Amino acid sequence: MSQSFVPGDDLIFQLESGFGLMRVLGVEGEGPATVWHVLVYEDFYPDVEAAEAALGRAEPLGVGRPHLPLTDRALERTPAARLGNRPVTDAELAPIQAWRESGAEAFDRSVLQMIGVR
Repeated sequence: MSQSFVPGDDLIFQLESGFGLMRVLGVEGEGPATVWHVLVYEDFYPDVEAAEAALGRAEPLGVGRPHLPLTDRALERTPAARLGNRPVTDAELAPIQAWRESGAEAFDRSVLQMIGVR
């Protein structure tokens, strides 16, 4: 991965007509075997400033996908930039533990494909 993100990073990604937010919940493995655990928020914003303002509000953001386990390749195909970092909560980590216990695999499709946007 050309960028190094860490758990708690809030990331912004661009769509054709706006911007979305996602959050790194955890990272496992190394190199091509890396699995990125991300949460994707449900709302989209017209510009970066509006997205940053949403992150700064006291009320929580709506969650569209509470957990997407992605391969390194999948996250790399989702161009994203870091906006900031906040501690990851236990509630945010719970879906990761359930995923581990289920033995499921990571997705090899970009975040945009996973949320139904191409």
